[in-house]
Amino acid sequence: MAHIHPAGWREMSVTGAAAREIETLTLLEKRLSDTPYEIYHGVHWTNVEHGFSAYGDIDFIILAPNGRLLLIEQIAGFLGETRDGLVKNYQGKPRKIRHQIIHTIEGFAKRYQGELSIDYLLYCPDYIVKDPVQAGIDPSHIIDATTKGRLGAKIREILPVTARTEEFDRVTRYLGDTLSLRPDPSSMIGCATQMVTRLSGGLATWARRLEFSPFRLRVVGTAGSGKTQLALSEYTAAIDAGLRPLYVCFNRPLADHIQRLVPPGGRVANFHELCDAWLRAKGESPDYGKPDVWTEIEGVLASADLPETWHYDVLIVDEGQDFTQAWRDIVLRMLKNGGRAIWLEDPDQNLYGKEMVALPGWVVLHSNTNYRSPREVVQMLSSIGAVSQPVEAGSPFKGADIEEMLYPEGDVEAMLNQTRRAVTSCLAAGFGRQDIAICSFRGREKSAILKLDKLSDAHTLRSFTGAYDLFGNPVFREGGLLAESVYRFKGQSAPALIFTEIDFEEMDELTLRKLFVGMTRARLKLVLVMSERASAQFFDRMSSGGDVEE
Repeated sequence: MAHIHPAGWREMSVTGAAAREIETLTLLEKRLSDTPYEIYHGVHWTNVEHGFSAYGDIDFIILAPNGRLLLIEQIAGFLGETRDGLVKNYQGKPRKIRHQIIHTIEGFAKRYQGELSIDYLLYCPDYIVKDPVQAGIDPSHIIDATTKGRLGAKIREILPVTARTEEFDRVTRYLGDTLSLRPDPSSMIGCATQMVTRLSGGLATWARRLEFSPFRLRVVGTAGSGKTQLALSEYTAAIDAGLRPLYVCFNRPLADHIQRLVPPGGRVANFHELCDAWLRAKGESPDYGKPDVWTEIEGVLASADLPETWHYDVLIVDEGQDFTQAWRDIVLRMLKNGGRAIWLEDPDQNLYGKEMVALPGWVVLHSNTNYRSPREVVQMLSSIGAVSQPVEAGSPFKGADIEEMLYPEGDVEAMLNQTRRAVTSCLAAGFGRQDIAICSFRGREKSAILKLDKLSDAHTLRSFTGAYDLFGNPVFREGGLLAESVYRFKGQSAPALIFTEIDFEEMDELTLRKLFVGMTRARLKLVLVMSERASAQFFDRMSSGGDVEE
């Protein structure tokens, strides 16, 4: 199946040149759906300000499994045919298409460490080339208005499907660096598509340009600001430099997902996995039946003589707001002298009430722009006082499709019925089951919905059972809709989110943080399934601008 990078292009509302390229993406997706190609394009909201080309004047890049590339330049509208070949007027100035393509190919290949196998196509869907021989371009490499129906077939001819080679992985890495593409860890766990985001001027780009020694960087960033993209960029750069990175977070679901995104060569784990791995490496098996087992393990690891294999060149701590001082000391012992350390946190996502860890002498970087959540969601959270610092809405989507569905507090069956209605609403809005996530306001043990195998005969649930297999992997119920607690879904997101089982007696600090975490998981559509008393407090507080009587 062909994969298109970056994802998110279907949700865009664009005009002009970008609209024509969206049409081409739709065509490529349809005609190449059964191929193993990787398709890269530049039509994405985060780089609209820089134009619509993925690289220079190339609009689409097709990568075959053997590492061979096809660069496609799309030119809409009228072209001129001259003695110097095809030309296109840009802002009143003619540009020679042949020189444009050659220049781009040369620049593209020059940066690659090795030899690239590159071919090209000129795609002009609105124009009929009258004299292909005089075009200055090999006629077999031109798809015009008379042959545009053969675009997919032509790509298959140029890039025969072969077995995957090591060159494919090298070129993929090169494209990721050159096009500033970063895997988005907020895509749902279990989803086959890895979302990719291009962060123009975001954390993954400019935070790594900082220089100081020793490199100790604390990033305090709001939800959707790109913290984990920065972590992935740092991790990958370490591997490329021949170094060993250690990525540690709090959430097991996030660690499992990150493990699938990063290249081999380092270690990814949540803190408790790291402790478990240490004991098992010593030939010991933890007794998880003991109530103080983790305290004992932490005590042992805090003073243990760590071998060389447990020292890393780069340390990345994600979800730092959930770490304790003792955890801080343990992971910092694993950093080599002279190594790099990045600590990522968001106080507004502190769901466990822990004191923020002290990191004296570290450089602190604040990032208060949320690029992921629709602006209406960000404004709603600000109005109820769910953010400790002002948050700037950086998403291209102004309005979110927000719905509220109420149930009487304590009425579980009514809550389930409203959750079913919410699923129906999301499906009716055009979202597929793979785009929908159900997030419970309650923890797994106290949730009614997370104990179910299905919402109805039509809606089975894929949720964590609480058990792990022999290899330490979490065991999930088999179902079509992902269902998670707000605690486990932290660090992820979904195009359509159903935030259910929202019930509380008062809007205390923990309630506000849970609302913040849950609501910022939605990228396009948000359904709030709330008790009547919770709804009354929520909207009273929103109308008062977050002010409440003491």
